[in-house]
Amino acid sequence: MALQFSNACFSAFSRSRVPAVRAVASENASAAVKTAEEEKVKLGGSDLKVTRLGIGAWSWGDTSYWNNFDWDDRKLKAAKTAFDTSIDCGITLFDTAEVYGSPMALGAISSETLLGRFTKERKQRDPNVEVAIATKFAALPWRLGRQSVISALKGSLARLELSCVDLYQLHWPGIWGNQGYIDGLGDAVEQGLVKAVGVSNYSEKRLREAYNQLKKRGIPLASNQVNYSLIYRLPEENGVKAACDELGITLIAYSPLAQGALTGKYTPNNTPSGPRGRIYTPEFMTRLQPLINRIKEIGEGYGKTPTQVVLNWLVAQENVVPIPGARDGIQAEEFAGAVGWRLTNDEVEELRSMASEIKPVIGFPVEKL
Repeated sequence: MALQFSNACFSAFSRSRVPAVRAVASENASAAVKTAEEEKVKLGGSDLKVTRLGIGAWSWGDTSYWNNFDWDDRKLKAAKTAFDTSIDCGITLFDTAEVYGSPMALGAISSETLLGRFTKERKQRDPNVEVAIATKFAALPWRLGRQSVISALKGSLARLELSCVDLYQLHWPGIWGNQGYIDGLGDAVEQGLVKAVGVSNYSEKRLREAYNQLKKRGIPLASNQVNYSLIYRLPEENGVKAACDELGITLIAYSPLAQGALTGKYTPNNTPSGPRGRIYTPEFMTRLQPLINRIKEIGEGYGKTPTQVVLNWLVAQENVVPIPGARDGIQAEEFAGAVGWRLTNDEVEELRSMASEIKPVIGFPVEKL
């Protein structure tokens, strides 16, 4: 991987916050490269290897949930910096979807279009750079049968400016059934349009059905992407995490920071803006504060931020790849510092125990389909 790493990235991976000496910058860069490579994992039973932590691109171009309903050149540049910084720091998995930032989701510009543009520009500067791109098929009510999957995939490939995508996922279960969609995933693999396939927001029952349907064609179901964080552990409670472990399916965790609530940035007097404010209310943030305080204490012992501790907690669950959303380079650099070290088992269980005392936040209704 022909990448150039900055001192800033090395400090993200380091357990210490002492600035690196300029004379050893190249050694620091090599250490960051090695850490990223060692942290790569296979996605389920597929041959696709990805970094143990990825970057979610939900917010890129979006004006329906993120960015305070506004998108401008400043936010575009910040997203581009997030992309480049992630790669500089060794994080090369990016997750998007056809509905992120698209007109159907009241977005300003498609996240797929932005990700494709960023990747193309990066490869022009460094042809050997490795970027793993995951995107998703929207199971809209009027989309029926296996061919709808292929048609949507070709649209995504056009926006991404790719001939093949690394991971293609069904974004949520179909209202009218899923067999045709699963057949479509299999067709995409056999036609060489994707390297691996997965699902998202699938219950244990639907997950097993999809796994068995693809298995008959000799195609592994690589992943199930679900809402999973320290304060939203439904996958542990509804059998999804256990099924993923049993079947060899990687669990990709979206909203791993509970949409920012676990970063320590927000307090009862400073709650998230926009739609998130209806979930993470002053009352909820008050109940969350003891857990946040303990996360900060643990992080201080490692020279890590609360964000890095919370992401590491998910990595410690094994068979889990968190994909926090990075809106700028500062966030991307911080996320990279969540790998290359590990919480103790006692710390993992202590945080789970404390989080269990907090009433869980509301998830997404698609989980009930």
